[in-house]
Amino acid sequence: MLHYKTYRHSDNHRDWVTFIHGAGGSSSIWFRQIRDFKEKYNVLLVDLRGHGDSKSHLSKQNFPTYTFEDISEDVIEVLDHLQIEKSNFVGISLGTIIIREISENHPKRVNKMVLGGAIIKLNFRSQLLMRLGVWCKSVVPYILLYKLFAWIIMPKSKHKESRNLFVREAKKLYQKEFIRWFKLAAEINPLLSSHREKHSSHPTLYLMGDEDHMFLPSIRKLVSQAQNAKKQVQLMVIESCGHVVNVEKPLEFNQKVIGFIG
Repeated sequence: MLHYKTYRHSDNHRDWVTFIHGAGGSSSIWFRQIRDFKEKYNVLLVDLRGHGDSKSHLSKQNFPTYTFEDISEDVIEVLDHLQIEKSNFVGISLGTIIIREISENHPKRVNKMVLGGAIIKLNFRSQLLMRLGVWCKSVVPYILLYKLFAWIIMPKSKHKESRNLFVREAKKLYQKEFIRWFKLAAEINPLLSSHREKHSSHPTLYLMGDEDHMFLPSIRKLVSQAQNAKKQVQLMVIESCGHVVNVEKPLEFNQKVIGFIG
């Protein structure tokens, strides 16, 4: 089972909020959310396969390849273990795809979704980046690739803290683990296409930075289409902010998410 940590409210009947980090991160990226959220909700943090403290939990198991469905089932296993019937979900970057998979495969387990720095389409530049990574992943140290990706996604000096945080966490991955996740991300387009075609029925907030140049344009288009289809979808854009909105603008992030969840 994945490593997890809970912060239970004194009123155990409060709603649950489950936080899902992105590839190369860990549950530690939510350190600026814990205080505000545990005052109102029961909070669940998980470390995904190979990340954080889940690395030692799963090291003896042989997973030649990963799928997003497999990873979403890992999260459901934790919910089952804790007897959490339903939760709100908050994700960042690749973690938002896992939340979408949970909403598709286990819709009754989801209340509301907050998708921060959401990825719904890879633009031409990001596809080239993935192809480059596939070509040289066996000959270039993975941390150099990760630093390159982090810099391209978060290029400005004000994004330095987010870059450094993710690179620091990524250094804790094994080389084989990085390759598994990289292959998963490189083959993501069919799944993203499916997510674009099927708008979720759950109330959803997309929370993006206005400097998230690689992913914001496609999210704007998706939200417009979903709203035209009368879905319960909102987009909030945080100014002077890049991809990792919960780290760069934690106060605004927390306020907007708590206001949405209610």
